[in-house]
Amino acid sequence: MSVKIVSVGKQLPKYVKKTEEIIPFVKQWIQGQESRFQRKVLKLFEGAGVDKRYSIMDLEEVFLNSSFEEKNNIYINEVTKLAEQSLLKSLKKAGLQPTDIDYIITVSCTGIMIPSVDAYLVNSLNMKQDIVRLPVTEMGCVAGISGIIYAKNFLKSNPNKRAAVIAVEAATATFQIEDYSMTNIVSAAIFGDGSASVILSSCKEDKGPEIIDEAMYHFYDSIDIMGFKLVNTGLQMILDKNVPETISNHFSEIIEPFLERNNLKIEDINHLIFHPGGKKIVETVEGLFKSLGKNIDDTKEVLRLYGNMSSATVLYVLERFMDADRKPGEKGLMLSFGPGLSAQRILLKW
Repeated sequence: MSVKIVSVGKQLPKYVKKTEEIIPFVKQWIQGQESRFQRKVLKLFEGAGVDKRYSIMDLEEVFLNSSFEEKNNIYINEVTKLAEQSLLKSLKKAGLQPTDIDYIITVSCTGIMIPSVDAYLVNSLNMKQDIVRLPVTEMGCVAGISGIIYAKNFLKSNPNKRAAVIAVEAATATFQIEDYSMTNIVSAAIFGDGSASVILSSCKEDKGPEIIDEAMYHFYDSIDIMGFKLVNTGLQMILDKNVPETISNHFSEIIEPFLERNNLKIEDINHLIFHPGGKKIVETVEGLFKSLGKNIDDTKEVLRLYGNMSSATVLYVLERFMDADRKPGEKGLMLSFGPGLSAQRILLKW
């Protein structure tokens, strides 16, 4: 049973600022801190590799000392809209209607809502009453690929069905106004908000790259280096400085056995669809791939244009490859990292 990715559609929030427009707000926020610290923070924002980012809130709202409840309510109101808009775009690209979807997976880690986003979509778009729902809430940046893997496994067992995976994130709702740690600052410098939806199909008439293989890789003894901690003021970022080194140390184990079991080498891969976690992670992975004769230029461009939108970001990279002309037989490798620590991989063939 062949499972294909049919389309990808994205939706950005209405608020957008260039990094140079954000800097004055950052300066005001850190004005009471030691001067050396202030210079370090500004240098970090200016050198993050992110030209602009989109947000569910205007900058004035982001830098308000509002409660977790207030920001989470904004998250709920806005991500439901973004999710619906990105899903409708992906359906339009595929020439489908909401009632053509049999399985809906929504992924998000930047807010809390029960019922989950998928329940809102079933109602607002009048989707099938027997549609199968799966909300994925605690896998962070890796969840975009996780959702595709779960959808693929469902479709593999159910011929002539279609699935939608919707990733929607609003990292600005997690910004901690009273936290001057480098983790909170790095998070603010690289993260943005956005949504992306992927349509997958096991219907013979639907076209798109086929998912040849998929796998998850779990790093031992790395529970505490990436994720969120729920505190009274909301979701507080955990991002250890050793994440890039940890990825580098495991890189060959993540890539080589996965390709070998498909009788492939990295030279056989035409397209690298890598999640842009941040400048340091991107530079680390770029260096590793460069030594293998490959580039991740599209990943860097997505980071520059939108920042890291957690689970949705790798789908923005995927959309760039889906919307371009590809030759039959070309292969793509999707790769992302997330809390756990874990790495997720998908092998595509056009």
